[in-house]
Amino acid sequence: MTYSRPRIIFSDFDGTLSDHKEFSTKFIDIINLCDQEKVPFVIVTGRSISWAHFFLTHFEKIEYVISEGGGSLSYRDGNGFIIDEYLVADHEIEWLEKFSKELTKQFPMARLSADSTGRVTDRAIELFDLKDPKLLESVTKFMKSQNINFSTSNVHLNFWCGDVSKYEASKYFLSRFYDHISIEESMFFGDSLNDQSMFKGVEHSVGVSNLSEVASQLEHEPSVILIGEKNKGPNGVLNYLRESVFKK
Repeated sequence: MTYSRPRIIFSDFDGTLSDHKEFSTKFIDIINLCDQEKVPFVIVTGRSISWAHFFLTHFEKIEYVISEGGGSLSYRDGNGFIIDEYLVADHEIEWLEKFSKELTKQFPMARLSADSTGRVTDRAIELFDLKDPKLLESVTKFMKSQNINFSTSNVHLNFWCGDVSKYEASKYFLSRFYDHISIEESMFFGDSLNDQSMFKGVEHSVGVSNLSEVASQLEHEPSVILIGEKNKGPNGVLNYLRESVFKK
C-alpha cells in the first residue's frame, strides 16, 4: 500500500512515543525529525490537560496538544500564554464531576488516577486497581447505566461524558488551525484501544508493534501494523518515519 507524504502527523503518547512510563530519547528524535522535514507534529493523548501543559512548556517544537482522549485542546497564543479549549459542553463537565464522586463512593477500590486532579473533560482509574474482572465488570456496568463513555489505554480506564474522541478532536483542530489540510492528508501513530477512532478515520494510520498486545480486542485496525521488537513504541515511530515517510 502506497501513501503520499503526510502534511501533518498526529500521535498517541503512552506506549507510542514513550516506553510506557519512561521518556525515550527517541521522542526527541521524532520531534526534531518532523521539525526538520517541516511537517507539523501533534500529540493526541489520553493523558490529562496538566500533561498537555507540560509538553507545551518543556518542548518548544510542540505547539499543540490534544489531551484527555480528545476532550481538550491546548496551545500557546502569540504572547506565549497557554490556552485551553474544552471540546465538550459545560453541563457534561459538571455531570462528570458529580458522577466521579458517586463512583468513588460506590467503588472505593477503584481509585481515580493521581492525575485526575489535573483532568477537566475526563477522569481515569488505574488499571492496576481493576485487575479483578468482577470489579471491572461492575464498574463498567455502572458507567453504562449512567450514560458514561469509557475506553482503555495502556495504563488507565478513562471515562467521560459527551461525544469525545481523538478523531473528532483532530478534525476540529485542523479546521481551527490548519484548514488548508484535510484529515485525509494526515498520518497517525498509536498502540492502544483508545486509538481506534483514529485507526478507523485516518487512512494512513500506523500501529507500533506493541499493538499486538491488544490486537484481539480491536474493532478497528490501523492500515499498517509494524512487527518485531525493534518497532515497539517510539522506536517503531522513528523507524517508520525514517524508512517509509521521509526516506530520501
